[in-house]
Amino acid sequence: MRAVWFAAALAIQPWLIQSCLAATPPAIAGSPGLTVSPNETLEMQGLSVIVDQMHFHPVFRDEKNAGIQIVLHGERIATDGAVRLNPTPEQWDPVPAFVKRERGPGPDQLTVYSNFPEQGFSYRLVITPEGTGFRVAVNMDQPLPAEYVGKAAFSLDFLPTSYFGKTYALGNGTGGDATGLFPRNPAGPMAKDGSGDPLPLASGGSSIVLSPEDPLTRVAITSDTAPLALYDARNRAQNGWFVVRALIPAGKTTDAIVWHVHPNVIKNWVRDPVVAFNQAGYTPDRAKVATVELDPHMKAPKDIQLVRIGADGSQTVALKGTIKPWGKWTRYDYATFDFSSVRTPGIYAISYAGHLFNPFRIAPDAYDHIWQPSLDTYLAEQMDHIAVREQYRAWQGLSHIDDARQAAPDIHHFDGYKMGPHLDSPFKPGEHIPGLNVGGWQDAGDYDIQTSDNAWVVRDLVRARELFGMDWDEDTIDEAARQVEIRKPDGIPDVLQQIRHGTLQLLAQYKVFGHAIVGIIEPTLKQYTHLGDAGSQTDRLIYDPKLGPNESNGTYSGVPDDRWAFTSDVPADDYHVAGALAAASRVLGEIDPDLAAQALAAAKVMWANQQDPSDRMDRPERGDWNPADLLDMAAFSATVDLVITTKGADPLYTNKLKSLLPTIKQRFAFLGGMATLALPYMDADYRAQLTQAVTEAKAAIDAEAAKTPFGVPVAMGTWAGSGQVAGFGTNMYLLHKAFPGIIGTQYTLDALDYVLGRHPATNLSLVSTVGTESKMIAYTHNRADYSTVPGAMVPGVLVIKPDFPEQKVAWPFLWFENESTVATTTSYILAANAGIMVTRGQ
Repeated sequence: MRAVWFAAALAIQPWLIQSCLAATPPAIAGSPGLTVSPNETLEMQGLSVIVDQMHFHPVFRDEKNAGIQIVLHGERIATDGAVRLNPTPEQWDPVPAFVKRERGPGPDQLTVYSNFPEQGFSYRLVITPEGTGFRVAVNMDQPLPAEYVGKAAFSLDFLPTSYFGKTYALGNGTGGDATGLFPRNPAGPMAKDGSGDPLPLASGGSSIVLSPEDPLTRVAITSDTAPLALYDARNRAQNGWFVVRALIPAGKTTDAIVWHVHPNVIKNWVRDPVVAFNQAGYTPDRAKVATVELDPHMKAPKDIQLVRIGADGSQTVALKGTIKPWGKWTRYDYATFDFSSVRTPGIYAISYAGHLFNPFRIAPDAYDHIWQPSLDTYLAEQMDHIAVREQYRAWQGLSHIDDARQAAPDIHHFDGYKMGPHLDSPFKPGEHIPGLNVGGWQDAGDYDIQTSDNAWVVRDLVRARELFGMDWDEDTIDEAARQVEIRKPDGIPDVLQQIRHGTLQLLAQYKVFGHAIVGIIEPTLKQYTHLGDAGSQTDRLIYDPKLGPNESNGTYSGVPDDRWAFTSDVPADDYHVAGALAAASRVLGEIDPDLAAQALAAAKVMWANQQDPSDRMDRPERGDWNPADLLDMAAFSATVDLVITTKGADPLYTNKLKSLLPTIKQRFAFLGGMATLALPYMDADYRAQLTQAVTEAKAAIDAEAAKTPFGVPVAMGTWAGSGQVAGFGTNMYLLHKAFPGIIGTQYTLDALDYVLGRHPATNLSLVSTVGTESKMIAYTHNRADYSTVPGAMVPGVLVIKPDFPEQKVAWPFLWFENESTVATTTSYILAANAGIMVTRGQ
């Protein structure tokens, strides 16, 4: 990118550039600055430096939440401060392995030990506060191996959406510095040697300032030992960040790289409060409680108001109140605002601390359409082996009709799939497997069929039909023609057609192999990173190795792009599929009696095959796939559906279910609701044991829900937990229906509120297009367009360790916060319907 001069083009004073690029000044004695916290982070008001609290993943490698990370003015603007081997590293490029973090060697320092085992070198990062910034030194344990000189560098990645349209200045702090603009879209420059490698946007200086014009995102970096370079990693991959790096010099060990990183910190900066509420609104008679998330440094006003907005735009105070302090959770203080007393239908907004938040409705029909986009649009868009159109828009062409080839043994796939030494298949590695190119859903923002998730989707949809009478019809689904048309009703409930679509894939696996398989996925990383139309991921022609790479005859081609089938016979997967097929058989009779009969027959055989596992559990890899407790959970879920399907007439299933009562009790918060579905077909002892279990579990459930201000269990792992919360809401609804004297309805409403906006970090509905303000940029098939699919539920808020709740609003490429999956979205469909029933008193 050609340099421009700030003073001429942007009217920024030259002294600002020079002062930003000047050598880092010493900390002023007694001035506030970064200090090492008890959590081993660097903290001051307005700035947090997280030091290797989260690590590069052993399978997924670079998830953009490892190494040194900077949270500036409430936004995580930088990540992956570590040694890397590529200028613009992609997700599966080599990453350092974290060894340990410790205090020292100085009294206010932190040291991180890391290594590259395969590359044969290790290093230490020593991080030292410097006033409102920090010094980071790279100390090599041995000189860099010769083959990595000119490759290994210390890098720090900056969030693109924080810097789009802003400027940078790179030089030596003496004036006449190179300046440029952070591009909105990747536009090179690229190497002309055929490598496809990006070239730097700017390089050669000892100092760089990012967005000097913006005090909220300005960061200055000075390098003492090696010149800096700035790259746009999106030139290599759409999920790349802006990268600042400096090459490690040959032969150096101590202080091989020394940077002084000084984010601009606005004095006494205080984060605006987040008032979170259900973006779909509220029915008149239900409880209505908003949460208020507060910066601990804020002198939070007590007064809060609910304002009614008239048709003419007028604003009338409907309720004056005060916030009720809740306490601290993660790094923020929380309070609540209860406006349950307001029941008059209308349009309302909450006014607090000088902010009028977005409007919502109070209306009897507030929730009438909150789940339909998930069924008629998102789930339809995820359908595999079919073409999907919505009026003028083609969501996808006919996809993966060339499925599938037999995967080879002993594969550990880059997406986590694995196959042991046994194929459990009559096909040879690489051989085409006929019969698998039908039905199923592409699991998430990628394009694989995860069998267990597909099974859960079928079961969720059967529950929705049986429990809530779901009969919504908005789509035409023509399996024979392999075509879907959204917004064109065909007279058949969409839920039944979707159940049939999933059943076709699950039953196809059984017909081909006699058991479920792990799944079907792309063989190469280049295919896996495909974005956009699923129909163009393969050529839709069956691979024939006898043909040349550019040859085809209309049915076969010489392109080995067909997806792989991972065919291992995993006991838990067999149980999941058996349960799904048993459930599907109960409702498919309405539209396809023959398929219903086939599904039930297959379910019984698959379940029976698991009852004598002596010849199936003698292989080491089976224990890796199915720890005993998880296998018992899978057995429980399949047995419940067979008990329901057979109406308790077969003691084979009822006795098995009773034998699994210890598993039900151990995992009652997850399994209890499902266990109640079998109550009409079980004996009095089963009911008595469930009654005792729900009584004993209630205290633990309440204690877990009380840990957060949201009344639901919030996931604290490496994947955000909206799906977990949705499942909690449905589980508690089922327990309430079975034991209304023990379990109330508020759990289900709290879960619905969380998913639709009352959660940490933001107040967006986590279901795209549902509610006034919702997640509109997500990790879906069209994420490269910074878009979403209507009805898709994202994972939501992740707590970046140790205590930073985050949900990136504008950046779609963090899958652990923004990737929608079919199984979690159908979990939401159930939870939404459960919430609707609760508000109707049913």
